[in-house]
Amino acid sequence: MDGLMRHVTAAANVSLPGHYLRLMLGDAAVGFVLPEVALLLWAEGCGRRDGGVAVADAAGLARCAAALAAAGWYQPRGEKFDVRAVPGGAVLAQLDRGALPRLGIAAEGVHLNGLVRTAAGWDLWVARRAAGKQLDPGKLDHLVAGGISAGMDPRGTLVKEAAEEAGMPASLAGAARFAGIVSYAMERPEGLRRDRLHCFDLELPEDFVPVARDGEVESFQRMSLADVFARVRDTDDFKFNVNLVLIDLFRRLGMIGPGSGLTAPGDDGI
Repeated sequence: MDGLMRHVTAAANVSLPGHYLRLMLGDAAVGFVLPEVALLLWAEGCGRRDGGVAVADAAGLARCAAALAAAGWYQPRGEKFDVRAVPGGAVLAQLDRGALPRLGIAAEGVHLNGLVRTAAGWDLWVARRAAGKQLDPGKLDHLVAGGISAGMDPRGTLVKEAAEEAGMPASLAGAARFAGIVSYAMERPEGLRRDRLHCFDLELPEDFVPVARDGEVESFQRMSLADVFARVRDTDDFKFNVNLVLIDLFRRLGMIGPGSGLTAPGDDGI
């Protein structure tokens, strides 16, 4: 299964702290920054602690993020995310989504496997990201996926994104089953991604057809899960983290694992 494992290996391409310096918010370690980013932040008046960067409060963290944007380290996305020291911990600050990778701050998101049961097995609804997307334009994506904005929870985000991205009613999206969390620490062009993805499965009715409403998606297509498996194994057509969520789906359906082959999944409780 080397074709699948390459995606897992690529998503674990950094060992922290490694060449990064810690970012402290008060007494809490919230992120990791490159030495050159630390130099810029120190020049902007941010403090030092144990060789890393230290800010006293949320306002100080916001000033650091603004300095990075002004220096061209990231492009603001116009969407705030919560900043926590640990998953599920207290919200310590809120920052523009684009700043988080440059500061090595963890982010959370949701991904939905939109499945349709057929006589031959499962089909999966797949989206193609719009060509104008800032990250990974034109890549294949989940039917519904998105970051968890400040003040939102995973299921609320799922229902919101399902309506905006796929025209899915809340009554349908709300029936999705939580399937687990996929996490990784990965160096990407936009910075250090420390993401936790809340994964959901939803069996969709045969007559459901998604409708792109917010410009995030160029088109949708329904593919057999066998075809999706082959695309993940043999290509880089899917957005990098979508591959990880799909590999987890393949594992749960018995398509990969000791002694398993690529077979049409049966009644597995999805």
